[in-house]
Amino acid sequence: MRLTSLHCFAIKAEITHDPLEFFTSWNDSVHFCGWPGVTCGRLHQRVTNLNLASLSLVGTLSPHISNLTFLKGINLELNTFHGRIPTEIGGLFRLRHLNLTNNSFSGEIPANISGCSSLELIRLGWNRSFSFAVNNFQGAIPAVLGQLKNLTFLGLGLNKLTGTIPPAILNLSSLASLSLPYNQLEGTLPDDLGFTLPNLQVLNLGHNLLTGPLPTSLSNASNLVELDITGSYLNGKISIDFGGLPNLWWLILASNPLGIGASDDLKFFDSLTKCRNLKVLDLSDCRFGGTLPYSVANLSTNLLTFRLGGNEVSGSINVGIENLVNLTELQLQKNKFTGGVPAVLGNLSELQLLDLSENELSGSIPPSLSRPSHLYMLRLTKNHLNGSIPLSFGNFQYLQDLDLSQNNLSGPIPKNLMKLSSLTVSLNLADNQLSGSLPSEAGELKNLEYLDVSENRLSGEIPVSLGSCVSLGRLDMAGNSFQGPIPSSFSSLRGLEYLNLSHNNLSGRIPGFLQRFSLKNLNLSFNQFEGQLPSDGIFSNASAFSVTGNNKLCGGKPELKLSVCPKNELEKQKSHHLELKLMIPLLSGLLALVLIVSLLIIRRLRKAHTAPLVSSPSEIRLFSQVTYDSLHKATDGFSSANFVGAGGFASVYKGTMESGRKIVAVKVFNVQSRGNIKSFLAECRTLRNIRHRNLVRVHTACSTIDYSGKEFKALVYEFMPNGSLERWLHGNSKEQNSNEELSGLGLSLARRVSIATDVASALEYLHHHCPRTIVHCDLKPSNILLDDQMVAHLGDFGLSKFIPEVFSTSHPHSSSVGVRGTIGYAPPEYGMGSNYSPEGDIYSYGILLLETFTGKRPTDSGFEDGFNLHNFVKMALPERVVGVVDPLIALDGGMGEEDCLISIMRIGVACSMESPKERMNIADVIKELELIKRNLPAFSRNQC
Repeated sequence: MRLTSLHCFAIKAEITHDPLEFFTSWNDSVHFCGWPGVTCGRLHQRVTNLNLASLSLVGTLSPHISNLTFLKGINLELNTFHGRIPTEIGGLFRLRHLNLTNNSFSGEIPANISGCSSLELIRLGWNRSFSFAVNNFQGAIPAVLGQLKNLTFLGLGLNKLTGTIPPAILNLSSLASLSLPYNQLEGTLPDDLGFTLPNLQVLNLGHNLLTGPLPTSLSNASNLVELDITGSYLNGKISIDFGGLPNLWWLILASNPLGIGASDDLKFFDSLTKCRNLKVLDLSDCRFGGTLPYSVANLSTNLLTFRLGGNEVSGSINVGIENLVNLTELQLQKNKFTGGVPAVLGNLSELQLLDLSENELSGSIPPSLSRPSHLYMLRLTKNHLNGSIPLSFGNFQYLQDLDLSQNNLSGPIPKNLMKLSSLTVSLNLADNQLSGSLPSEAGELKNLEYLDVSENRLSGEIPVSLGSCVSLGRLDMAGNSFQGPIPSSFSSLRGLEYLNLSHNNLSGRIPGFLQRFSLKNLNLSFNQFEGQLPSDGIFSNASAFSVTGNNKLCGGKPELKLSVCPKNELEKQKSHHLELKLMIPLLSGLLALVLIVSLLIIRRLRKAHTAPLVSSPSEIRLFSQVTYDSLHKATDGFSSANFVGAGGFASVYKGTMESGRKIVAVKVFNVQSRGNIKSFLAECRTLRNIRHRNLVRVHTACSTIDYSGKEFKALVYEFMPNGSLERWLHGNSKEQNSNEELSGLGLSLARRVSIATDVASALEYLHHHCPRTIVHCDLKPSNILLDDQMVAHLGDFGLSKFIPEVFSTSHPHSSSVGVRGTIGYAPPEYGMGSNYSPEGDIYSYGILLLETFTGKRPTDSGFEDGFNLHNFVKMALPERVVGVVDPLIALDGGMGEEDCLISIMRIGVACSMESPKERMNIADVIKELELIKRNLPAFSRNQC
């Protein structure tokens, strides 16, 4: 026993920094079995477990650890151990669990680690130079890993590994997860894989060089949850009986030549109908032939994502897809589907993305496609569709991307389609037979980045209102019969990079303001333009623009071969400049007159109390405005009875509008502070670009003066009857008990998991699916609002920022406005240079997640002197996690509850790491939360 103490003291001696003074209790006054972090066996008083996790220790790992020969578990996670892993560790033949994650170990993995023949779990990630995944490992996978007979997890993804997968690894019957994606592994998979790995739950071999068929024996892997082989070269018919995989929820076979173009390529759908947990099915780019089987109608109603694009499937789409009632994404593009677009697709109320492009569909577009209220992308391009664009398309609420190009559509462009302020990504109506004029309502597409109406039969003048579309980066109107000049209002389109007005009947001079744009390509060919060609800007690069077919143009570079401008033309130019000089004094006088008139108008408006200010910012015009008077009436004079809450920038009131038919939330900004006006404008700018089911929806804006003549600014939101997450976590018991569903219990475990998933989905949308990346910058419980179904919505974008696409999220962007966010939730790097990034939002999300499940605010009095909510939870993982859970969460002791809590807390800790590069990816967060939901009984019983 004395020797054991000496060995432990030797381990302690290698620790150079112990900020929590953990090792002060390791002394001779107490038996070593009573030391913190040490667990002994009951019979022989030998050390069986050593847990030094999350103690902020600095030092090296002593070779003397190998003398603790009865060790079954070593956990050094989340410290700063450095140096090499001692080779002596290979002598611990009883060792089952080895966790060295999140340290600074370096060097090679000891080859004799295979001597730990009882190992079930080994975690070495997030160290300096040898983390299994996401490194630059080269060469073959060591066959010696196959000697770890109790290994359950092996992850070597995102390296440069070559060669074949060692047969010894594929014979580890204990293996539950084998993840080797993004390497250069080759060879074939053994026929008996499903028998040699009977406990397999996760198999991810995507993006390798593997060939051959998928083993039929995978039908025997009854525990399989995830199967991902995307981007490899596996081929041959799929002969797996998926009916033996009842837990399968993630099936990605994309980008493999698995089909042979045969009529029965999709026969395996019949067995997929037995996978009732299936949520993600990706079969795109696999060369599948045949028709869509009718068994599609019997797939799991839990299915969220169905991708079959890039194949050779033919026949009708109308095979019962409408039965997949929870489908959010349906991609059937680049196939050979015929017949009409099924009107019943409009019954998929949860649909967000529908892509039927590049098929052979015919007939008219069903108006019912506008029914799914969350649809943000609709693509029907390159089909044989005819008839008119449905008027119902003007009813879309969240549509950002609409592509109807390269069909046979006719008739006018609906005016209400041009009013969709949600369109931010693209509106493509090119290559049809649309006629009439371009509606002046197109000027309301202020957020649109790409507009293409080329190759139609449109006529008339280009609407002046189009100059209001200040977000346009690409505008193509070629191949029509537009006439008249280029509107002077186009001078506002300073973001234009591509402009094509060729093959029309446009006339007049080419505007000089085009010289000041950052255009990359300009095509004005085959029109009737006249006069001298501008010479600066894009006109100085003859390869970047075209004016061919404009016979009345003159001047320009010699290679353009335009005629020399006559002297009278040059005199006209000089006269034009002179006129400008003479007009300046006149314009100055007119401007002064306008200012005087404006002051008189404003004075009159103050007396009227209701009209919006003349100088309302452009962001506000993106929303239909309401008057101060209407908001005053809706909130009963902003009475205390309707007061909902207040923040740093604004106060929120409950209001009733439209004769009592609509209940709204009115956010009134405190305009006495200049910063609060910035917050108002920031919310306007952000909310005009985003639509998502987990974001609070804005109805309208108001920028005017109140009854006392003071400036008034407000936003009107969808009302959230269940208030904020802050209230549910920290409100008084009376508030909580008013909700019958959760009376006396607070928020249930399952409900909190659901809310956490909603917020993560909102963040993923902001960071990865908006036209430009948006960083929220103020994620906290008071900004998470709950609707009548307790679905979470992220709100308050007063501090949000756009990140230009040209920057990657790995490079934070400096801000000059000081620290962003709220103390306790703002990441540490924001306090050291005011940098903002998606990783900053991830940190705030991690803290919010920990608060949601512990019930503790990050600013509670117990968190001080470097000890915080992150460390509080980290020190409790994994054995003591139940002790830090919010006591209001009613745990029934059911199977999997504690495991789910451990997983959730690990996510929170991983997201709130101090270093941005160590924080968890939001897509991985969602994936983990979905797995947690799958394992919670409440979700399977639909009690959430």
